[in-house]
Amino acid sequence: MTHLWVRAEQRPNEERVGLTPEGAATLIKAGIRVTVEQSSVRAIGIEGYKGAGCEIAAENLWPKAPADAIIFGLKELPEDGTPLTHRHIMFGHAFKGQPAGQVLLKRFKAGGGTLYDLEYLVNENGRRVAAFGYWAGYAGAAVSLKCWAAQQRGGIAGPVAKYPGKAALLADLKAELAGFPRPKAIVIGALGRVGTGASDLCAALGVAVTKWDQAETASGGPFPEVLQHEIFLNCILASPGCPVFVAASAKTDAARKLTVIGDIACDPTSDFSPIKVYDRVTEWDAPALRVAEDPVLDVTAIDNLPSLLPVESSEDYAAQLLPSLATLNDLKSGVWGRAEADFVLHSAKL
Repeated sequence: MTHLWVRAEQRPNEERVGLTPEGAATLIKAGIRVTVEQSSVRAIGIEGYKGAGCEIAAENLWPKAPADAIIFGLKELPEDGTPLTHRHIMFGHAFKGQPAGQVLLKRFKAGGGTLYDLEYLVNENGRRVAAFGYWAGYAGAAVSLKCWAAQQRGGIAGPVAKYPGKAALLADLKAELAGFPRPKAIVIGALGRVGTGASDLCAALGVAVTKWDQAETASGGPFPEVLQHEIFLNCILASPGCPVFVAASAKTDAARKLTVIGDIACDPTSDFSPIKVYDRVTEWDAPALRVAEDPVLDVTAIDNLPSLLPVESSEDYAAQLLPSLATLNDLKSGVWGRAEADFVLHSAKL
């Protein structure tokens, strides 16, 4: 019997989960054994999983899970260097040359385990079967506006925290923006899920948005138009051949109106990141990285943005992923077969 083990998230400020109790009940009915770890932080309580018929395990017990269990989580595992012997479903951030990703792949190689990277679960047409994109865009635009509002007050954005829902987030932002004329924003990747979420957040707060996608960036960049907006929201997934949207020279451009970059795609250590003014992610307790002073330029690049709205983002993502989880009985074809092929390809380069 296929055994799916849903681990507790161990990263700070991570309360999302990729399987709801309703989804777990569907999998159990389909003949899949489901174990869910207790979690002190998960946004969806354990009682629902108990009621769905899941087996319940202690928090962070996954290293001792049965050898044939498929361990399912979202974000990073503890960076303790231990070999990984299980099959893992997670966001590995390991296939674009990221230094931490190379370490992760070596752990899988040492333990004989397999990574089914959630970013690389695609259908036969190469389109991702599930993504947190909409809520990443929504939350990323929100944090970017917080950064801009802090600048208007002569400071830099302070810590951010989760919200019980988007109504609470919007109310908070309206209060922070009160008394200021709205900035102009440009969204690149506006036709995708991330860009749609970012644009919707801006629209809800009366922020005018210039929407760009592939047609507008086909010429190759950099693009001086980006620098004429106060806020730039990057919503594209970096890939080989991606044009540069903001060059390093933007930091010293005296004519620049741009003061906030929200790198929602958040892949600064990739060789083909389109934003060249910064080199590391930012964190919840310090969401803004100041990269220039005259004129000021802050970058916000939090890599688990949907966790600002953990319930809504979990429910949305889990619904998208559930049809693929229901096919776990056949790991050698479909989305799982393609994901394993990606893992094998990139592991072979170590």
